[in-house]
Amino acid sequence: MTQTAFFWDERCFWHSGGNYAFTLPVGDLVQPLAAGGLPESPETKRRLKNLMDATGLSGAVAMQSADAASPEDARRVHPQSYLTSFKDMSDAGGGELGLRTPFGKGGFEGALLSAGLASAAVSSVLTGKTRNAYALSRPPGHHCLADFPNGFCLMNNIAIAIEAARANGLAKRFAVLDWDVHHGNGTEAIYADDPDVLTVSIHQDRNYPLDTGAFTTAPTNLNIPLPPGAGHRVYLRAMAQLALPAIRAFEPDIIIVACGYDAAAIDPLSRMLASADTFRRMTRMTMDLADDICDGRIAMTHEGGYSEVYVPFCGHAVLGEMSGSKIHAPDPMATTIAARQPDDRFDAFVFGQLDEMAAARA
Repeated sequence: MTQTAFFWDERCFWHSGGNYAFTLPVGDLVQPLAAGGLPESPETKRRLKNLMDATGLSGAVAMQSADAASPEDARRVHPQSYLTSFKDMSDAGGGELGLRTPFGKGGFEGALLSAGLASAAVSSVLTGKTRNAYALSRPPGHHCLADFPNGFCLMNNIAIAIEAARANGLAKRFAVLDWDVHHGNGTEAIYADDPDVLTVSIHQDRNYPLDTGAFTTAPTNLNIPLPPGAGHRVYLRAMAQLALPAIRAFEPDIIIVACGYDAAAIDPLSRMLASADTFRRMTRMTMDLADDICDGRIAMTHEGGYSEVYVPFCGHAVLGEMSGSKIHAPDPMATTIAARQPDDRFDAFVFGQLDEMAAARA
């Protein structure tokens, strides 16, 4: 059995946003950018695939595409009224629904393809074809509620994958671990009342969305908001002290990771100090837990991460760990990020906050 499947499709890189400059609509005094568009750029994903080709890591994983999710798959999560509005606007040349979710012509089909890659990754693991899997999904999905797209997310890829797995009788209990720097509000909202889906989100406090993501003691939801400036040690502590124990206690059939890289120190949409090694270490910790509780079953879906230069190194570190490959892409920013890590006093302060969350959760 191949250890790791990697699902990607060139057509996902062709998804386009609207008339934006960074996160602001162009108009009045907001001047168009020379390069144009949103920070949710295809190049962060394409360059990850290119780096894997350049190092040879592509040969250590089972690279493939997958069928798009069907409209029926999407309807298990999103109401027909939303899907109809999305499809009509997509066919007419594009537009915007919700908040910060512009798309061009064909955006509807692109979102279905992205969800299909996520569904294929989850299915590959649950059917035993591969031990773990990674979906290079684009557009991303974790901010999309059932009827309200936002934050570049037009359909909730992970929720569509979970519901497809349920419909096919592949699993009953699912844990979603979201380490994107922004709160996974869409996935949380969709599964807020579902006793068989645990959602865990580690994110920068009050980054995006501004009004969600506070710490909670709900039985099937755990939010771990971290202050700006949190780095490598804080992320590993949050994983070990809160996220992984919650997943262990839940005993899922599979762990699905909403794998964003925007907590990295080199990112325009966050103020955190994670490194490629942080993501590698979090991957190893998650794999060790999965080995203990669910036969190693992990599927990852690509979410945010907006540095075209640095995202590829973070993703390469994760996929190297998942596949067990000895191929390494040296991190060109490792020394700089290490020198910028917060001092012991900051870490001690945040560790105290994590202690309080763990005590409240107990």
